[in-house]
Amino acid sequence: MLNQDIMREATRLTRAGQLVEATALLQRLLRGDGSRAAAPAGPARPVPARLAPPTIEGEATRVGERDRPSAQAAPTPARTTQAKPSQAKPSRANWRAKPAAPRQRSVRRDDLGELPGFSLRGPHLRAPSTRDTTPEGARFVQASFGNAAGRRSYKLLIPSRGGDHPRPLVVMLHGCTQSADDFAAGTRMNFLGEEQNVFVVYPEQPSGANQSKCWNWFRDGDQQRDGGEPSLIAGITRQVMREHAIDPSRVYVAGLSAGGATAAIMAATYPDLYAAAGVHSGLPCGAARDLPSALMAMRQGAGETADRRSVVPTIVFHGDRDATVHPANGDGVVAQSPGARGGTSLVVRGQVPGGHAYTRTILTAPGGQVTAEHWTVHGAAHAWSGGSPAGSYTDPKGPDAAREMLRFFLAHARGD
Repeated sequence: MLNQDIMREATRLTRAGQLVEATALLQRLLRGDGSRAAAPAGPARPVPARLAPPTIEGEATRVGERDRPSAQAAPTPARTTQAKPSQAKPSRANWRAKPAAPRQRSVRRDDLGELPGFSLRGPHLRAPSTRDTTPEGARFVQASFGNAAGRRSYKLLIPSRGGDHPRPLVVMLHGCTQSADDFAAGTRMNFLGEEQNVFVVYPEQPSGANQSKCWNWFRDGDQQRDGGEPSLIAGITRQVMREHAIDPSRVYVAGLSAGGATAAIMAATYPDLYAAAGVHSGLPCGAARDLPSALMAMRQGAGETADRRSVVPTIVFHGDRDATVHPANGDGVVAQSPGARGGTSLVVRGQVPGGHAYTRTILTAPGGQVTAEHWTVHGAAHAWSGGSPAGSYTDPKGPDAAREMLRFFLAHARGD
Protein backbone atom coordinates (compact mmCIF):
# COMPACT_ATOMS: atom_id res chain seq x y z
CA MET A 1 0.00 0.00 0.00
CA LEU A 2 1.30 3.46 -0.85
CA ASN A 3 2.04 5.99 1.88
CA GLN A 4 -0.96 8.16 0.99
CA ASP A 5 -3.21 5.10 1.12
CA ILE A 6 -1.91 4.30 4.60
CA MET A 7 -2.66 7.84 5.74
CA ARG A 8 -6.20 7.63 4.35
CA GLU A 9 -6.78 4.27 6.03
CA ALA A 10 -5.37 5.58 9.33
CA THR A 11 -7.72 8.55 9.14
CA ARG A 12 -10.67 6.25 8.47
CA LEU A 13 -9.76 4.06 11.44
CA THR A 14 -9.43 7.13 13.66
CA ARG A 15 -12.87 8.39 12.69
CA ALA A 16 -14.24 4.92 13.42
CA GLY A 17 -12.73 5.03 16.91
CA GLN A 18 -10.13 2.31 16.14
CA LEU A 19 -7.20 4.35 17.44
CA VAL A 20 -4.91 1.44 18.28
CA GLU A 21 -5.13 0.06 14.73
CA ALA A 22 -4.62 3.56 13.30
CA THR A 23 -1.50 3.94 15.42
CA ALA A 24 -0.16 0.56 14.25
CA LEU A 25 -0.56 1.67 10.62
CA LEU A 26 1.26 4.93 11.30
CA GLN A 27 4.06 3.09 13.10
CA ARG A 28 4.45 0.88 10.00
CA LEU A 29 4.64 4.00 7.82
CA LEU A 30 7.27 5.60 10.06
CA ARG A 31 9.35 2.41 9.90
CA GLY A 32 9.29 2.62 6.10
CA ASP A 33 6.97 -0.34 5.56
CA GLY A 34 4.63 1.65 3.32
CA SER A 35 4.86 -0.88 0.50
CA ARG A 36 3.28 -3.67 2.52
CA ALA A 37 -0.39 -4.33 2.14
CA ALA A 38 -2.58 -3.09 4.94
CA ALA A 39 -5.18 -5.25 6.63
CA PRO A 40 -8.58 -4.98 4.96
CA ALA A 41 -11.05 -2.56 6.48
CA GLY A 42 -13.48 -4.10 8.88
CA PRO A 43 -14.85 -3.98 12.40
CA ALA A 44 -12.48 -3.51 15.32
CA ARG A 45 -10.79 -6.67 16.50
CA PRO A 46 -8.34 -7.52 19.31
CA VAL A 47 -4.82 -6.27 18.64
CA PRO A 48 -1.92 -8.66 19.28
CA ALA A 49 0.29 -7.75 22.22
CA ARG A 50 3.24 -7.01 19.93
CA LEU A 51 1.23 -4.16 18.31
CA ALA A 52 0.09 -2.63 21.59
CA PRO A 53 1.42 0.93 21.73
CA PRO A 54 3.77 1.76 24.61
CA THR A 55 2.66 3.92 27.49
CA ILE A 56 5.04 6.69 28.46
CA GLU A 57 6.01 5.95 32.02
CA GLY A 58 8.22 7.93 34.34
CA GLU A 59 9.46 5.73 37.15
CA ALA A 60 12.97 5.97 35.72
CA THR A 61 15.56 8.31 37.20
CA ARG A 62 14.78 11.89 36.34
CA VAL A 63 17.43 14.39 35.39
CA GLY A 64 19.10 15.68 38.52
CA GLU A 65 17.34 13.19 40.80
CA ARG A 66 20.42 12.33 42.85
CA ASP A 67 21.50 15.89 43.40
CA ARG A 68 18.18 17.66 43.10
CA PRO A 69 17.76 20.96 44.96
CA SER A 70 15.13 21.35 47.65
CA ALA A 71 11.68 22.53 46.66
CA GLN A 72 12.51 26.01 47.91
CA ALA A 73 15.85 26.31 46.15
CA ALA A 74 15.91 28.44 43.01
CA PRO A 75 17.29 26.74 39.87
CA THR A 76 20.99 27.27 39.25
CA PRO A 77 21.48 30.41 37.15
CA ALA A 78 22.92 29.97 33.68
CA ARG A 79 26.29 31.40 32.71
CA THR A 80 26.14 32.87 29.23
CA THR A 81 29.18 32.91 27.02
CA GLN A 82 29.88 33.40 23.34
CA ALA A 83 32.74 30.94 23.32
CA LYS A 84 32.97 27.72 21.33
CA PRO A 85 30.25 25.11 21.89
CA SER A 86 30.47 23.11 25.10
CA GLN A 87 31.63 19.52 25.00
CA ALA A 88 29.67 18.63 28.14
CA LYS A 89 28.35 15.09 28.20
CA PRO A 90 24.54 15.01 27.86
CA SER A 91 22.58 13.89 30.91
CA ARG A 92 20.27 10.92 31.11
CA ALA A 93 16.68 11.32 29.94
CA ASN A 94 14.11 12.01 32.63
CA TRP A 95 11.93 9.00 31.80
CA ARG A 96 11.85 5.95 29.57
CA ALA A 97 9.13 4.19 27.65
CA LYS A 98 7.92 0.78 28.83
CA PRO A 99 5.67 -1.61 26.90
CA ALA A 100 2.13 -1.72 28.19
CA ALA A 101 -0.18 -4.70 28.33
CA PRO A 102 -3.05 -4.66 25.81
CA ARG A 103 -5.96 -2.60 27.08
CA GLN A 104 -9.38 -4.21 27.43
CA ARG A 105 -11.55 -1.08 27.51
CA SER A 106 -12.79 0.76 24.45
CA VAL A 107 -10.72 3.71 23.29
CA ARG A 108 -12.31 7.16 23.27
CA ARG A 109 -11.49 9.51 20.41
CA ASP A 110 -9.95 12.05 22.79
CA ASP A 111 -8.12 9.38 24.76
CA LEU A 112 -4.75 10.52 23.46
CA GLY A 113 -2.98 9.96 26.73
CA GLU A 114 -3.13 6.24 26.04
CA LEU A 115 -1.24 6.55 22.75
CA PRO A 116 2.52 6.81 22.38
CA GLY A 117 3.93 10.25 22.97
CA PHE A 118 0.77 12.03 24.10
CA SER A 119 0.90 11.14 27.75
CA LEU A 120 3.29 12.77 30.18
CA ARG A 121 2.67 9.94 32.61
CA GLY A 122 5.37 10.63 35.16
CA PRO A 123 6.55 9.92 38.67
CA HIS A 124 3.77 9.62 41.21
CA LEU A 125 4.91 12.56 43.27
CA ARG A 126 3.22 13.86 46.37
CA ALA A 127 0.79 16.68 45.75
CA PRO A 128 2.64 20.01 45.85
CA SER A 129 2.31 21.79 49.16
CA THR A 130 1.35 25.42 49.61
CA ARG A 131 4.98 26.36 50.11
CA ASP A 132 5.77 24.80 46.70
CA THR A 133 3.22 26.98 44.92
CA THR A 134 2.56 30.14 46.91
CA PRO A 135 5.15 32.77 47.92
CA GLU A 136 4.81 34.26 51.38
CA GLY A 137 2.31 37.11 51.37
CA ALA A 138 0.85 36.22 47.97
CA ARG A 139 -2.46 34.46 47.35
CA PHE A 140 -3.14 31.51 45.01
CA VAL A 141 -6.90 31.38 44.54
CA GLN A 142 -9.27 29.20 42.54
CA ALA A 143 -12.08 30.36 40.23
CA SER A 144 -13.79 29.29 37.02
CA PHE A 145 -15.06 30.63 33.70
CA GLY A 146 -17.68 29.30 31.34
CA ASN A 147 -19.11 30.03 27.90
CA ALA A 148 -20.82 28.11 25.09
CA ALA A 149 -17.71 25.91 24.71
CA GLY A 150 -17.86 24.69 28.30
CA ARG A 151 -16.39 25.61 31.67
CA ARG A 152 -12.83 25.54 32.98
CA SER A 153 -11.42 26.05 36.47
CA TYR A 154 -8.27 28.08 36.97
CA LYS A 155 -5.92 29.19 39.72
CA LEU A 156 -4.61 32.72 39.98
CA LEU A 157 -1.47 34.02 41.69
CA ILE A 158 -2.17 37.46 43.19
CA PRO A 159 1.10 39.15 44.17
CA SER A 160 1.37 40.61 47.68
CA ARG A 161 2.12 44.15 46.49
CA GLY A 162 -1.34 45.56 45.93
CA GLY A 163 -2.62 48.90 44.73
CA ASP A 164 -4.43 50.09 41.64
CA HIS A 165 -1.34 50.29 39.47
CA PRO A 166 -1.91 47.95 36.48
CA ARG A 167 0.39 44.95 36.45
CA PRO A 168 1.31 42.32 33.83
CA LEU A 169 -0.44 38.94 33.55
CA VAL A 170 1.05 35.62 32.42
CA VAL A 171 -1.26 32.77 31.33
CA MET A 172 0.37 29.34 31.95
CA LEU A 173 -0.94 26.25 30.13
CA HIS A 174 0.06 22.93 31.70
CA GLY A 175 1.06 19.71 29.93
CA CYS A 176 -0.78 16.38 29.85
CA THR A 177 -1.65 14.80 33.23
CA GLN A 178 -0.60 17.97 35.05
CA SER A 179 -2.67 20.33 37.20
CA ALA A 180 -2.38 24.01 38.03
CA ASP A 181 -0.65 23.24 41.33
CA ASP A 182 1.75 20.77 39.72
CA PHE A 183 2.67 23.15 36.91
CA ALA A 184 3.07 26.08 39.28
CA ALA A 185 5.34 24.03 41.56
CA GLY A 186 7.46 22.72 38.69
CA THR A 187 7.97 26.01 36.86
CA ARG A 188 8.10 28.21 39.99
CA MET A 189 6.51 30.94 37.90
CA ASN A 190 4.51 32.08 40.94
CA PHE A 191 7.70 32.94 42.81
CA LEU A 192 8.91 34.93 39.83
CA GLY A 193 5.50 36.59 39.65
CA GLU A 194 5.77 37.67 43.28
CA GLU A 195 9.33 38.86 42.69
CA GLN A 196 8.39 40.90 39.59
CA ASN A 197 4.87 41.89 40.78
CA VAL A 198 3.13 39.94 38.00
CA PHE A 199 -0.18 38.08 38.09
CA VAL A 200 -0.02 34.44 36.91
CA VAL A 201 -3.08 32.39 35.94
CA TYR A 202 -3.25 28.63 35.28
CA PRO A 203 -6.30 27.38 33.33
CA GLU A 204 -6.95 23.68 34.01
CA GLN A 205 -7.97 21.05 31.48
CA PRO A 206 -10.27 18.43 33.10
CA SER A 207 -10.11 14.73 32.31
CA GLY A 208 -13.65 15.02 30.94
CA ALA A 209 -12.30 17.10 28.06
CA ASN A 210 -9.33 14.80 27.46
CA GLN A 211 -8.58 11.51 29.20
CA SER A 212 -5.05 12.64 30.13
CA LYS A 213 -5.97 16.30 30.66
CA CYS A 214 -4.14 17.34 27.47
CA TRP A 215 -5.23 20.52 25.74
CA ASN A 216 -6.71 19.40 22.40
CA TRP A 217 -4.28 21.36 20.21
CA PHE A 218 -4.61 18.90 17.29
CA ARG A 219 -8.36 19.33 16.72
CA ASP A 220 -9.47 21.85 14.13
CA GLY A 221 -12.26 23.13 16.36
CA ASP A 222 -9.74 23.92 19.09
CA GLN A 223 -7.46 25.95 16.82
CA GLN A 224 -9.94 28.74 16.00
CA ARG A 225 -10.61 32.14 17.49
CA ASP A 226 -13.82 32.50 19.51
CA GLY A 227 -14.49 28.79 19.57
CA GLY A 228 -13.50 25.66 21.48
CA GLU A 229 -10.71 25.74 24.02
CA PRO A 230 -9.09 28.96 22.71
CA SER A 231 -12.30 30.82 23.58
CA LEU A 232 -12.19 29.40 27.11
CA ILE A 233 -8.55 30.38 27.64
CA ALA A 234 -9.16 33.85 26.21
CA GLY A 235 -12.27 34.12 28.40
CA ILE A 236 -10.28 33.28 31.53
CA THR A 237 -7.68 35.86 30.50
CA ARG A 238 -10.30 38.58 30.05
CA GLN A 239 -12.10 37.68 33.27
CA VAL A 240 -8.89 38.12 35.26
CA MET A 241 -8.28 41.41 33.44
CA ARG A 242 -11.76 42.64 34.42
CA GLU A 243 -11.48 41.63 38.06
CA HIS A 244 -7.93 42.84 38.73
CA ALA A 245 -5.74 45.77 37.81
CA ILE A 246 -4.04 44.26 34.74
CA ASP A 247 -2.08 46.22 32.15
CA PRO A 248 -3.84 45.23 28.89
CA SER A 249 -0.66 45.84 26.89
CA ARG A 250 1.33 43.35 28.99
CA VAL A 251 -0.59 40.08 28.87
CA TYR A 252 1.36 36.95 27.89
CA VAL A 253 0.76 33.23 27.31
CA ALA A 254 3.10 30.24 27.78
CA GLY A 255 2.84 26.47 27.99
CA LEU A 256 4.55 23.08 28.06
CA SER A 257 4.03 20.25 25.54
CA ALA A 258 0.30 20.17 24.70
CA GLY A 259 0.08 23.45 26.62
CA GLY A 260 2.96 24.82 24.53
CA ALA A 261 1.17 23.88 21.32
CA THR A 262 -1.94 25.59 22.66
CA ALA A 263 0.08 28.70 23.58
CA ALA A 264 1.20 28.87 19.93
CA ILE A 265 -2.47 28.67 18.90
CA MET A 266 -3.41 31.48 21.30
CA ALA A 267 -0.64 33.69 19.94
CA ALA A 268 -1.79 33.11 16.36
CA THR A 269 -5.51 33.57 17.01
CA TYR A 270 -5.49 36.34 19.65
CA PRO A 271 -2.69 38.77 18.72
CA ASP A 272 -4.90 41.59 20.05
CA LEU A 273 -4.88 39.99 23.51
CA TYR A 274 -1.34 38.65 24.03
CA ALA A 275 1.83 40.70 23.71
CA ALA A 276 4.22 37.72 23.58
CA ALA A 277 4.20 33.92 23.83
CA GLY A 278 6.39 31.17 25.27
CA VAL A 279 6.37 27.65 23.80
CA HIS A 280 8.23 24.93 25.71
CA SER A 281 8.52 21.51 24.01
CA GLY A 282 5.45 22.29 21.91
CA LEU A 283 4.37 22.45 18.28
CA PRO A 284 3.48 25.25 15.87
CA CYS A 285 -0.09 26.37 15.33
CA GLY A 286 -1.72 24.26 12.62
CA ALA A 287 0.74 21.38 13.04
CA ALA A 288 -2.11 18.85 12.95
CA ARG A 289 -5.79 18.53 12.16
CA ASP A 290 -6.44 15.03 13.50
CA LEU A 291 -4.79 12.13 15.31
CA PRO A 292 -2.71 10.73 12.42
CA SER A 293 -1.25 14.12 11.50
CA ALA A 294 -0.62 14.85 15.20
CA LEU A 295 1.39 11.66 15.61
CA MET A 296 3.38 12.41 12.49
CA ALA A 297 4.12 15.99 13.61
CA MET A 298 5.19 14.88 17.08
CA ARG A 299 7.55 12.23 15.73
CA GLN A 300 8.99 13.94 12.69
CA GLY A 301 8.33 17.66 13.16
CA ALA A 302 5.57 19.71 11.61
CA GLY A 303 7.84 22.09 9.75
CA GLU A 304 6.58 25.52 8.78
CA THR A 305 2.85 26.15 8.49
CA ALA A 306 2.94 29.41 6.57
CA ASP A 307 -0.83 29.92 6.67
CA ARG A 308 -0.70 30.31 10.47
CA ARG A 309 2.05 32.89 10.82
CA SER A 310 1.95 34.97 14.01
CA VAL A 311 2.72 38.61 14.67
CA VAL A 312 3.35 37.92 18.36
CA PRO A 313 6.98 37.84 19.61
CA THR A 314 7.80 34.30 20.74
CA ILE A 315 10.38 32.58 22.93
CA VAL A 316 10.90 28.83 22.41
CA PHE A 317 12.58 26.21 24.62
CA HIS A 318 13.15 22.65 23.43
CA GLY A 319 15.48 19.83 24.49
CA ASP A 320 17.45 18.20 21.69
CA ARG A 321 16.90 14.76 23.30
CA ASP A 322 13.13 15.14 23.36
CA ALA A 323 11.67 11.79 22.26
CA THR A 324 8.04 12.85 22.75
CA VAL A 325 7.84 16.01 20.63
CA HIS A 326 10.51 16.18 17.93
CA PRO A 327 12.86 19.18 18.39
CA ALA A 328 12.16 20.24 14.79
CA ASN A 329 8.83 21.50 16.07
CA GLY A 330 10.68 24.26 17.91
CA ASP A 331 12.04 25.39 14.56
CA GLY A 332 8.48 25.36 13.24
CA VAL A 333 7.26 27.62 16.04
CA VAL A 334 10.07 30.11 15.39
CA ALA A 335 9.28 30.00 11.66
CA GLN A 336 5.78 31.30 12.47
CA SER A 337 7.12 34.22 14.52
CA PRO A 338 7.65 37.73 13.16
CA GLY A 339 11.40 37.25 13.62
CA ALA A 340 11.46 34.73 10.77
CA ARG A 341 10.64 37.36 8.19
CA GLY A 342 13.72 39.52 7.67
CA GLY A 343 16.00 40.96 10.31
CA THR A 344 19.15 39.44 11.74
CA SER A 345 20.07 36.56 14.04
CA LEU A 346 22.68 36.18 16.76
CA VAL A 347 23.75 32.79 18.13
CA VAL A 348 24.94 32.65 21.76
CA ARG A 349 26.18 29.48 23.44
CA GLY A 350 26.27 28.92 27.16
CA GLN A 351 26.50 26.34 29.92
CA VAL A 352 24.64 25.93 33.18
CA PRO A 353 27.25 25.22 35.88
CA GLY A 354 27.01 21.49 36.53
CA GLY A 355 24.15 21.21 34.04
CA HIS A 356 23.23 21.40 30.39
CA ALA A 357 24.85 23.39 27.62
CA TYR A 358 22.49 25.38 25.42
CA THR A 359 22.34 27.34 22.19
CA ARG A 360 20.30 30.54 22.17
CA THR A 361 19.36 32.08 18.82
CA ILE A 362 18.11 35.68 19.01
CA LEU A 363 16.13 37.08 16.08
CA THR A 364 15.97 40.85 15.70
CA ALA A 365 13.69 42.84 13.40
CA PRO A 366 15.10 45.52 11.09
CA GLY A 367 13.96 48.16 13.60
CA GLY A 368 16.12 46.62 16.33
CA GLN A 369 13.44 44.89 18.43
CA VAL A 370 14.03 41.27 19.46
CA THR A 371 11.10 39.35 18.00
CA ALA A 372 12.04 35.75 18.82
CA GLU A 373 14.41 33.64 20.88
CA HIS A 374 15.05 29.94 20.33
CA TRP A 375 16.73 28.04 23.19
CA THR A 376 17.96 24.55 22.34
CA VAL A 377 18.91 22.73 25.55
CA HIS A 378 21.53 20.09 24.76
CA GLY A 379 20.95 16.71 26.38
CA ALA A 380 17.51 17.64 27.72
CA ALA A 381 14.42 15.49 27.20
CA HIS A 382 10.71 16.35 27.41
CA ALA A 383 10.71 18.46 30.57
CA TRP A 384 10.55 22.07 31.76
CA SER A 385 14.08 23.45 31.69
CA GLY A 386 15.41 24.70 35.02
CA GLY A 387 12.29 23.67 36.90
CA SER A 388 11.86 22.40 40.45
CA PRO A 389 11.53 18.71 41.41
CA ALA A 390 8.47 19.73 43.44
CA GLY A 391 6.53 19.40 40.17
CA SER A 392 6.48 16.77 37.43
CA TYR A 393 8.42 16.83 34.15
CA THR A 394 11.14 19.23 35.16
CA ASP A 395 14.87 19.28 34.45
CA PRO A 396 16.70 21.29 37.13
CA LYS A 397 19.94 21.09 35.13
CA GLY A 398 18.72 23.26 32.29
CA PRO A 399 18.68 27.05 31.97
CA ASP A 400 15.77 28.62 33.86
CA ALA A 401 13.03 28.72 31.22
CA ALA A 402 10.53 30.46 33.51
CA ARG A 403 12.90 33.32 34.33
CA GLU A 404 14.03 33.70 30.71
CA MET A 405 10.44 33.67 29.46
CA LEU A 406 9.39 36.32 31.96
CA ARG A 407 12.39 38.47 31.01
CA PHE A 408 11.42 38.15 27.34
CA PHE A 409 7.77 38.91 28.08
CA LEU A 410 8.39 42.05 30.10
CA ALA A 411 10.55 43.44 27.28
CA HIS A 412 7.48 43.42 25.01
CA ALA A 413 4.23 45.34 25.21
CA ARG A 414 1.37 45.05 22.76
CA GLY A 415 1.49 47.98 20.37
CA ASP A 416 5.28 48.42 20.55
